[in-house]
Amino acid sequence: MKRVAIPLVKDRLSEYFGKCSYYEIFEIDQKTIKSSKIGIPSHQDLTKIPDWVIEKGITDVIIHKMDKKVFSLLAETKINLFVGIPIDSPDAIIKGYMSGSLKSDAKIINEIIR
Repeated sequence: MKRVAIPLVKDRLSEYFGKCSYYEIFEIDQKTIKSSKIGIPSHQDLTKIPDWVIEKGITDVIIHKMDKKVFSLLAETKINLFVGIPIDSPDAIIKGYMSGSLKSDAKIINEIIR
């Protein structure tokens, strides 16, 4: 079972991971969406988001851009990161994820880690 989190603002992928309104968390079993729910961390400290992600059992996080420090913290976990994903609706993004066509953008990853 996979648990995939997408940070959203106004029902679209947030441009920046830490500046979202909420996270939509999809539970996926063998290419089938079993459920989706909204998740909101109880704190605003970006450095604690990785702990929240782990606590929620999230296996994958789909983002456009994020802070270098938070990127490093998440990269240290066993959570799969999809970085540089074009801003779109969560439905379109999760379809790309499930089809295997969702790919990280090396240019944006390089911008983050510089």
